[in-house]
Parts: sequence; C-alpha cells; structure tokens
Amino acid sequence: MSRSSALLKLHFAALLFGSTALFGHAMSASPVMIVFGRTAFAVLALGLFAACGRRAPWHGLAARDIGKLMGAGVVLALHWVTFFMAVRSGGVALATLGFASFPVFVALLELAILGERLRARDAAVLLLVLAGLVLITPAFDLRNASTTGLLWGILSGAIYACIAVFNRYLSSAASGTQSCWWQCLAAACVLAPFGWREAAALEAGEWLLLACLGAVCTGLAYTMLIQALEQVKAQTVAIVICMEPVYAIALAWLLFGSAPGASVLLGGALVIGAVMLSTLQPRKLA
Repeated sequence: MSRSSALLKLHFAALLFGSTALFGHAMSASPVMIVFGRTAFAVLALGLFAACGRRAPWHGLAARDIGKLMGAGVVLALHWVTFFMAVRSGGVALATLGFASFPVFVALLELAILGERLRARDAAVLLLVLAGLVLITPAFDLRNASTTGLLWGILSGAIYACIAVFNRYLSSAASGTQSCWWQCLAAACVLAPFGWREAAALEAGEWLLLACLGAVCTGLAYTMLIQALEQVKAQTVAIVICMEPVYAIALAWLLFGSAPGASVLLGGALVIGAVMLSTLQPRKLA
C-alpha cells in the first residue's frame, strides 16, 4: 500500500469515527443500547477481518494479556456510554468538542504518573483548551441541557485518556485488531444485561443503524486506521484524527441542519488547535 493510499484510508477512518456521533443523534435507543449494539456488531466485524488475515483474536495471547485488554474494554464501555449521553443532551458539536479535550487529560495523567513538572507547552495547551471550552459553553448553569451535554463530553474525554495511557503502558503481543476485538467483546459483555432488555423493542431501522455503527464506523474504521499506521507516521495519524470533530460537525450541519454558532466555531478552533499542538511533540513514557 502506497503512502497516498494510506493517507486516504486514514482520513476516511477519521470521517467514520467522526460520524459515530450522528448515530446517537439519529437513534431513539438509549446510550447503553447504542454502545451494546455497536460493540456486538464490532466484535462480529473484527472477528471476520481477523479471520481473513488468518490470525484468530486469541492467537498468541496469554491469559494475562487477555485479562488486561478486557479490563480496558470495561472502561471503554463507560467512555462510549458517556459520549452518547453527551450527544443526546448537548448535540453533536458540543459532544465531540468536549471529547476532543482528551489529550489534555492524557498529558495531566502522564505528568502525575511520571512525576514531571508542567512544561510551558503543556500549560499553553491546557489554557487554550480551557478558553475554547469556555467559549462553547452554552450557559454556566447545570440545569441547561446543552451545558450538561458538554460536561458529559468532557467526562468521556477524561475516561478515554485513562484508556489511552493504560494502552501505552500495556505490554502485549496483541495486534491492533486483536486489542480492539477483546475490548469490544468485554464492553458488549458488561452491557449485555442492560442493553438486552431494550433490544427486543428496537425496530428494523434501528438495528440497521447499529450494524452500520458497529461494523463500518467501528470495525472497518479501526482496521483502516491500523493499516494506515503501517505507512504513515504516528504523529501524522494523531493530527488527522484531531479532525474528527470537524467531520462530525460538518456532517451534522449537512444532514441535520445543525449549524454551529460563531462562539462554538471559535471555541472549537481553539480546542482543535490546542490538540494539534499537543501532538507535535508527543511525550515519551518510561
């Protein structure tokens, strides 16, 4: 695969990741049911991709590795549930921009773990993100649904930061596809007792959306991302993935007419710019 093909796959993966918020906007199912369906279909899709690559999801993995991956999967379930709660309460723009603040939490967690001092670059990123979040906050009132949605998005980002730091420390023989499969399996299992009650009441159209969300926007997107990593530098990947909120907001504008206001656009630009700045010099973990 050429580098240009890898870049196209990378941008398409970012587009698919960004489109996940639209499913939360379009569906009537609860966030728990959405994540249960998403992860269940993702397990099927990723299992098929693994079979095509002739490497089973459990091939070459020790029980300890599987346990760590499934532990991360439980936290992943919480991350996705809070993200779709953000979409349901605050809309696509606020949810995705709130989540986009996760690199700040990654930096803070790494500082706490490594015991380092806050560098000037880290402080600048933190201040830019805070300024951006203040601008996009609809009202400083917890009774405001949109504000609550933004807070859910920020919480989702903080939870994802824990997963990101954990995965960096995790020493495992698992491939990217294997890691995603086990984490999605754990998420589906932990949510099954809650999501299954609602599953029987879903209409065919909702199931079709869940299948698309799980198989295409999760399974296919992660597979394309992993393939792109073989040809594209990790820093480039990080910068492109920062475009997720841009794709999400643009798609919501195009499909649902959800035009963001000037303050959201300006605040979003600050958040995304700060996140891109944080990717220029990634912190090395010991």
